[in-house]
Amino acid sequence: MRRMYGLIGYPLGHSFSKDYFNRKFESEGIDAEYVNFEIEDVHELKYILRENPALCGLNVTLPHKVNVIPLLNSVSENVGNIGAVNVIKFKKGAFGKLYLEGHNSDITGFKQSIEPLLDKQKHQYALILGTGGASKAIFHGLKQLGLYSTFVSRTPKDFCITYDDITEKTLENYKVIVNTTPVGMYPKSDTCPDIPYEYLTQEHILYDLIYNPDETLFMRKGKERGAVVKNGLEMLLLQAFISWEIWNS
Repeated sequence: MRRMYGLIGYPLGHSFSKDYFNRKFESEGIDAEYVNFEIEDVHELKYILRENPALCGLNVTLPHKVNVIPLLNSVSENVGNIGAVNVIKFKKGAFGKLYLEGHNSDITGFKQSIEPLLDKQKHQYALILGTGGASKAIFHGLKQLGLYSTFVSRTPKDFCITYDDITEKTLENYKVIVNTTPVGMYPKSDTCPDIPYEYLTQEHILYDLIYNPDETLFMRKGKERGAVVKNGLEMLLLQAFISWEIWNS
C-alpha cells in the first residue's frame, strides 16, 4: 500500500508542506504522497484516520497545535514543556491498534535557524509577539539559547505585556523580536505588528515565523532601521526534515 502523510489545520492555503514533501517523494523515489486535510474542528481527525488507512504520520498547524493534544495517546518531553504539537507519529499497538504520539519540531527548527544570528553580548532579551501554540516553542527555544523572553499580547494577561507597553527603553534591552502571529501573512501582507519601529537599531534582530510573503512588512520596517531580519522558511524546511526523521525513526 502506498504510504500517505499529511497536514491538518485551517486554513491551509498558505502551507508549503504538501509541495515540499511530494517533491521529496518524487525525487527520492519514495512510494508515498502528502495530502492536506483542511479541518476547522480538530475532532474531525478521527474521520481522517478512519478514511485513510495508509496514513503513516501527520503534521499539525494552526489552530490545532494545542487542541489536538487530548486526542493523542502520548506526547514527547518537548511537548510536555511547550504545550503544543506539530508532528504526530503513528505507531501500531497491541492487536494492530493505532497509537498516536505527539512531538514538536518547532523548537529545534527555530533554534537552528536563529542561532547563527545571535551575539551573546548584545542579544540577551527577546520579545515574543503572540501567545499562541508556536510562541511557546519559541520561548523554550530562546531559553535553551540563553535568552530571557517576554510575551507580548494585544490584550492584558498575567504572563505578558501589551503592545502599548513597548517603549524606546524596552527596545534598548530587548534586541530580539520574534513575530509568532499571523499578522502580515498573505493576503493581508500590508499589515504588521504594532511596535514602535522607529526605535529599532542595527543591533536588533526581527525574526518572522511567516514565510509568505518572503519579506513581510514587519521585516521591511526593521530592515529600514538597519535591523537584521529573517523569515520562517528555513525554520519550516528544518521542521520538515525533523518530521521525516520522527515518522521514520
